[in-house]
Amino acid sequence: MLLAFDTATPLVSVALHDGDRVVVEHSSEVPMKHGEHLAPLIARAMADVGIVRQDLTAIAVGVGPGPFTGLRVGVVTARTLGFVLDVPVYGVCSLDAIALEAVETGAARGSFLVATDARRKEVYLASYDADGRRLEGPVVTRPADVATDAPVAGAGPGLYPDAFPTAITPTRPSAGWLAAGVGAELVELLDPEPLYLRRPDAVAGAPRKPVS
Repeated sequence: MLLAFDTATPLVSVALHDGDRVVVEHSSEVPMKHGEHLAPLIARAMADVGIVRQDLTAIAVGVGPGPFTGLRVGVVTARTLGFVLDVPVYGVCSLDAIALEAVETGAARGSFLVATDARRKEVYLASYDADGRRLEGPVVTRPADVATDAPVAGAGPGLYPDAFPTAITPTRPSAGWLAAGVGAELVELLDPEPLYLRRPDAVAGAPRKPVS
């Protein structure tokens, strides 16, 4: 049983894949609660299917790009489970999972882009061919610098409609499609390392001067 999850966006997504199909998928309803929601969603998914952790044979995790905190929660959880259970851990670019769903559901019928929220009035962007193969990216950039009439999946069009007027679904990565992509070898498998693309917002402060 493959456990897949993605924490690259404000909402956590978790799914289980039995080798043939996705058997359960859950998503959080409250944004920006990665640390609080990921473990309970995993437990809920396994309870729904009636399995325990020892029944897992592999872990797949969305590695972003995305915010530092969310990605860290997902990647650390995946690595920990992989180590404890002695099962392989696969990383998948979260934009690739969005692209896969766009192609497989017919939302994308030619080449297209995926743009997700990078905050700071920027987006994470990658381009794809009609089969969902990534051509360029991901990069972090300002929407105005990459404005296009081409179809764009992800949260970008909703946030920046002037730059991306041709919106297509989905708007965020699904753990179910991530799992399906890994199971059918439709996505590139990466090391479970987070794709931050830039430095985190929080940085260590300068050392304090000793008090004389």
